[in-house]
Parts: sequence; structure tokens; C-alpha cells
Amino acid sequence: MKDKTKDFVKRILFGIKNKFIDKDIINEFHKTYYNSNVWQFTEWEGIKVYKYPSDLMLYQEIIFKNKPDLIIETGTLYGGSALYMARLLDIIGNGRVISIDNIKRDFPSHPRIEYINSNSVDISLIEKLKKECEEKKVMVVLDSNHQKEHVLKEMELYSELVSNGQYMIVEDGCINGHPVCPSFGEGPYEAIIQFLKTDKTFKIDKRIETKFLFTANVNGFLKKI
Repeated sequence: MKDKTKDFVKRILFGIKNKFIDKDIINEFHKTYYNSNVWQFTEWEGIKVYKYPSDLMLYQEIIFKNKPDLIIETGTLYGGSALYMARLLDIIGNGRVISIDNIKRDFPSHPRIEYINSNSVDISLIEKLKKECEEKKVMVVLDSNHQKEHVLKEMELYSELVSNGQYMIVEDGCINGHPVCPSFGEGPYEAIIQFLKTDKTFKIDKRIETKFLFTANVNGFLKKI
């Protein structure tokens, strides 16, 4: 077992040093990590986040560099990611989070967060958000229903709210065999591919996606150009 571990580490380090990554090794590790369910117990200030720790670091880098005035999140779940992003905005000293979910819970309170109880693709909600986005630098995080049709609808609606130079992050493109959860069916990954066939205002930022070797958000770091 020790020899196998040493060989694994050696191959990873060799790949990084030589700008070559053994994708099979990364995918196998990704599947092992995902299937362990340890990511379901990631917390921020005691609140479940349901994100990979490495992806949270990517969020930090994106938010600090781009300093959005408004972050719109679909899929609040327990509120951990909304609270995390609000704390990052505290550090910057600017910005708000609007987090949307169709289920009401006792979400963590923070002066920078507004929670909205709604279906994320409700047209009246989108009209309200358009007004909130006026003259602001807007970033969007899509992390609600992961079925392809719903994700694609969200992308079509929320892409219009994203400011040039900011990101629309589509979560969990890793499912449906990319490389995890192969039996899920078409989801975020397939929605992204279809969306980009007609929308030329966004580009996948592979530099961010591959920085820590693997991510839940495969093809999901979309920068508006």
C-alpha cells in the first residue's frame, strides 16, 4: 500500500512539474473522493456548504479578483455557501448576496445576504433581479435543480444578468459520468455544452477549472467576455 501511495504521489508531482496531468489518475481520485461523500460534510462557520474545499478556494480567488457588487446564487440549501461568499465580501468591504431557493429553512443571517423563496426560473423573479442588477458588477452561481432542462433555462435567464468580465459558475458538471455519478442522466455538463452552441458571450475558463487538478464544476467556470 505504501509503495502504491508513493507511486501515486510521484506520478502527480511528475505531471505537475512537466505540465502534464495523468487524467486517469485524477478521475479515479475524483470518483473516490466524490463517492466517499466527505464533501457533504464540508462546513463554513458550522453551516453545511456542500462544495469541495478546493472549489471554495477558487470562489475566493474569483471574488477577490473581480470584486462583484452583487452575487446571485440559485440553490441556497442550508445557506453555507451564501454565508461564505458574504464573508468574502466583508473582507473586500463591498457587495451583496441574493440567494434563491424554493424551500424555506432557517438560513444563517448576515447583513449582506438577502434570501428569496422562489422557483429560480420564475419570470417575475427575473424581472425583479434585473432591477437589482442595474449599474452593478454581477456574478451568478447556479446550483439548484441539476436536471439539464432546468440548468439550461437558468443559464438562458441568468446569463443576461452577468456583467462583462464576471463569472457565471454552473455547479456540478462532474455528474453524469464527468467523471462521477454516471447514472444521473443529462445534467449541468450537457446544459453547458448546449448553451455554448448558441451563446458566444461566455468562455469556459479552463485555467481556473484545472488549477487544483479536479473540480465539481466541470466546464462550469464561465467568464463573460
